[in-house]
Amino acid sequence: MLVLSRRNNQSVVIGGSAHFERMVKVTVLGIGDGSVKLGFEADQDVPVHREEVWERILTRGQSNGPVARPVAQSVGGPLGE
Repeated sequence: MLVLSRRNNQSVVIGGSAHFERMVKVTVLGIGDGSVKLGFEADQDVPVHREEVWERILTRGQSNGPVARPVAQSVGGPLGE
């Protein structure tokens, strides 16, 4: 596991290079009250899920056949809205 420290409004970019064209950018939007608010920007064909949702998708896919992969979309405003 790679561990990075980021401050508010700083980002980490995953992919987006010549050998891995798809990109995910994670930005720290807020820190406080025992939680961190993260913003995700991803290419449209890269699904982005909370871990518990991802696990449910995998479980459903194993018991009921293939599951369509949801598409991450950019949304404006704070997360959760």
